[in-house]
Amino acid sequence: MTEQADAPAGLPERETILLAAFEGWNDAGSAASQALEHLHEAWGAEQVDELDPEEYHDFQVNRPVIGPGEDGRREITWPTTAVAVATTPNARRQVVLVHGIEPSMRWRRYCGELLDIAATLRVTTVVTLGALLADVPHTRPIPVTATSEDEAVREALGFEPNSYEGPTGIVGVLQHEAAARGLRTVSLWAAVPHYVAHPPSPKATLALLHRIEALTGEPIPLGDLPEDAAAWQDGVDELASEDAEIAEYVHQLEEAKDTAELPEASGEAIAQEFERYLRRRDKGTGG
Repeated sequence: MTEQADAPAGLPERETILLAAFEGWNDAGSAASQALEHLHEAWGAEQVDELDPEEYHDFQVNRPVIGPGEDGRREITWPTTAVAVATTPNARRQVVLVHGIEPSMRWRRYCGELLDIAATLRVTTVVTLGALLADVPHTRPIPVTATSEDEAVREALGFEPNSYEGPTGIVGVLQHEAAARGLRTVSLWAAVPHYVAHPPSPKATLALLHRIEALTGEPIPLGDLPEDAAAWQDGVDELASEDAEIAEYVHQLEEAKDTAELPEASGEAIAQEFERYLRRRDKGTGG
């Protein structure tokens, strides 16, 4: 599926959306969780709630961490799920950011508690972020799949229904439970090259942020992320050049990717990037 070239195909303005990412099975290369961390910093989010980890985590799987606190005293940091709220600088849209580790148990109760908090914050749309390992070349744009189970959302944004069948993670369960409550749902998944799965994966994080930018209609300050993504690609290029088998495999992936894409796709990608440039330029000039 190709990206939409225009920002107008976004979510309704002023309505509160929830963006959620969970470390673990749903987060190849830490791309999704780092996208959420970037938004937290870029939009100046403030934490408003958290879930008690005692209810949802096996601490032998996700162990607490001990170290010095802000006052110098040693303290324990537990693997909790944090809920923060931000207001986007341009559209003044309220965004709820949910960041945690995929829980070990009681997933339905976990999702229920998150959605109860979302209800108090008047959330109308739940957007889950994920990243998976895939047979994609690191030298090409990172594919981001956007799906929705809401027919109105699909018609408005040009998304597809989710056709996946098989084991699911916490993002799949949260999507299902949110839809059952009558909320609009959107799922964004970035494909991370499986041969460079070790985090970070800044190019995949950047791809997710671009899709969030189009979805919200809000320019996202990217900071050093584009340079980090370019440096990451250069580093993988260098590693591939030192191994003939990996270099040949990357070449095969490139050929498969290029053959599968229609000629107009490149023009659409250029148009979308130009739209992003104009939005950032207008923001910089106060337009």
